[in-house]
Amino acid sequence: PYIIVVSASACRDRHWATKAMVAAVDAALDSVAARRGSPVDAVSLVGVSDGALGALVYSLEGKRRVKDRLLASSFGKLLGEARTLAGMDASRMRLGRWRFLQGGNDRLFPVGEARPWIEEFCSAVQADCMLRFDPAGEHDWSYWREKHLDWIREAIQTKK
Repeated sequence: PYIIVVSASACRDRHWATKAMVAAVDAALDSVAARRGSPVDAVSLVGVSDGALGALVYSLEGKRRVKDRLLASSFGKLLGEARTLAGMDASRMRLGRWRFLQGGNDRLFPVGEARPWIEEFCSAVQADCMLRFDPAGEHDWSYWREKHLDWIREAIQTKK
């Protein structure tokens, strides 16, 4: 299948959970659509750490339908209560799949807060939502790539 990857990075004071981020991602996708001469109507999102928050925000505010999401080392609690976020614009949040990768050794997001938030979100969103938890998992994309590439592939599989 034909897949286009738009990879954007956030750093310092340019966080992903902002309207500016949503506008930047949509502008990049608009550019891709113009170059290839056909619309980009639906996307799959992958976000790590702050990028996971961006995937949540884009799911609510982006102009494209989101088919699948993979959120690694996330801390949605920074955006609000799980049930509240899951219930916002339910028609958008219920579309597609949600996959979370979270680790017990995450140095930034304590498992005692991150894991219950994800579990509550999955319960409330009323969509295909799954948490993959590794007690030894770290706040590091390379850890997930090295130890759980199968989980990543399952989350971002293309459908026929």
